[in-house]
Amino acid sequence: METRIDPRKAAPEVYRAMLALESAVKATGLESNLLDLVKLRASQINGCAFCIDMHSKDLRAEGESEERLYLLDAWREAPFYSDRERAALAWTEAVTVIAHSHVPDEVYEQARQHFTDDELAKLTLAIVSINGWNRLNIAFRTAPGGYQPIQRHEHAMA
Repeated sequence: METRIDPRKAAPEVYRAMLALESAVKATGLESNLLDLVKLRASQINGCAFCIDMHSKDLRAEGESEERLYLLDAWREAPFYSDRERAALAWTEAVTVIAHSHVPDEVYEQARQHFTDDELAKLTLAIVSINGWNRLNIAFRTAPGGYQPIQRHEHAMA
């Protein structure tokens, strides 16, 4: 698969706006590990190889266990995730596949049990952001494999 275009070069002002959004997400105060689990799960759903590669490497660099990484797409059946993480993952799935069920009330109620209004708004912004990055990387066929966590968000598309 060959990369189509590099949006950093083709539309640098728009790319900078995406980076600003990513900076806002990082500054939310939500746990870095939780944000990366959410980013990885949304990327799995969307099939974004570049982002799956990036966020699995970021999680490993943060000390995440291989077991939790391997079982993330089956998180409902795995006992390795906290109730807060489960609420975030359910929210991520509902917001990512919004056309299927328009974020069901029960998913919202579950999220409300574990996140304040402020946190839920910030978590949703993080989900919006990763879905945007997924779409950029999928559309332009950004190649996975070269990302290293030390480069995080400096030269890569999140």
